[in-house]
Amino acid sequence: MVGSAKRHIGNLTGDIGTQAEGAVQLVKGKVQNAWGKAKDAAPDAQANLKASNAAGDEAAREDRAVLAAEKRNLI
Repeated sequence: MVGSAKRHIGNLTGDIGTQAEGAVQLVKGKVQNAWGKAKDAAPDAQANLKASNAAGDEAAREDRAVLAAEKRNLI
């Protein structure tokens, strides 16, 4: 918000320095926002990865069981 205001004031007054400061603050704010979202999403991503791995492990066990049953029926 402050960056946007500084940039706007710089535009109105023709002050390139204030315009630049405002632009820098806008970028910093966007980076901080993105970093915060990434930090907030990390635990969820980790939990989803663990759940996905567990589901994959379960599917592999089921596949092995099916193959073993098929093998018993063929012999």
